[in-house]
Amino acid sequence: MSIRPVLTWPDSCLSQVCAAVAAPDPGLISDMFETMYDAPGRGLAAPQIGVMQRLFVMDVGWKNGEKTPMVCLNPEIVAASEDTVVGPEGCLSMPGVLVDVERSAQIELRYTNADGDRLTETLTGFAAICAQHELDHLDGKMHFDRVSQGNRTRILKEYEALT
Repeated sequence: MSIRPVLTWPDSCLSQVCAAVAAPDPGLISDMFETMYDAPGRGLAAPQIGVMQRLFVMDVGWKNGEKTPMVCLNPEIVAASEDTVVGPEGCLSMPGVLVDVERSAQIELRYTNADGDRLTETLTGFAAICAQHELDHLDGKMHFDRVSQGNRTRILKEYEALT
């Protein structure tokens, strides 16, 4: 296992759509969890470490003392609630900047887990938000791509001032 460097905006890997994953890679998955926990984050998508595969890991409970690791290969949202929530989102690839993003309050996520099982799970609360954020990375989107052009310009200027 090893900690990998997290790419930061505007690295081109963060703007590309990822390819499907053929099979789970236990070494990559271990590296992603180790990198995420070290960062410290609650989610990490493969393109954030330069791996252009449809894979993300997340653990929304570990900062509160309960580890709930989740591995999602080839994830897709098959249903999303009309109810939405707006809240601040951070991103390991844009450290120091929070963006208020509107997301579905509940999603039904279909994915393959680390054992190769295809699952469908209903996610709510922060788990739903985190999964949507990480899935955006697999589609070459950042959290600021979900706001108005004016807010995007402001966010990018704020980030440039930090770097």
